Amino acid sequence: MSITLWIVASYVLGATPTSYIAGRLGRGIDLREHGSKNLGATNVYRLLGWAYAFPVGIIDVAKGAVPVALFGRWAGGPAWLPVILGGAAVLGHMFSPYVRFRGGKGVATAAGVFLALAPLAFAIALPVWALCLWITGYVSLSSIVAALTFPLWVRLTTDAAPTFWASVVLALLIVLAHRVNIKRLLGGTENRFRTRKQVPT
Repeated sequence: MSITLWIVASYVLGATPTSYIAGRLGRGIDLREHGSKNLGATNVYRLLGWAYAFPVGIIDVAKGAVPVALFGRWAGGPAWLPVILGGAAVLGHMFSPYVRFRGGKGVATAAGVFLALAPLAFAIALPVWALCLWITGYVSLSSIVAALTFPLWVRLTTDAAPTFWASVVLALLIVLAHRVNIKRLLGGTENRFRTRKQVPT
């Protein structure tokens, strides 16, 4: 199997719209039309609760980890290939053709990528994200802070240049994906994590 096909496979796996499927199977709704209108685990939690949000989050993380840990090994390509495969999975999650290229913001899938690429940096970033969430209550702000500081943890814990530059690119991509959230944060209208929405009937 060629490198191109492994990249395509990673993109297709990442593009699997987990949140959309959960909304349809769980309540028969399209999450793009409710709550934050984002296909991410946070919106699943607000609309459907933990029973749906937890497995969605785990699967979204796996969508990033599998291409790096398994596809990268099976492909047997150059050292930078797992980074490219992980990036393809994140892009698939954010721009999924199954849902008209309106996917999630890529945080969980990117977390899976770096869980496989730089586990020590991930172990540092996770409590940073959790602490920010505990202090502020904003998932979006916590994700932005974790993304912007993550390249530093990668630099401190690994010498792999492709992994570092991938962390920089994905951090910028994640911040860009949160531009609407940033406007709401500045305007004081962003929902906190504990805010639950009425499930449509």
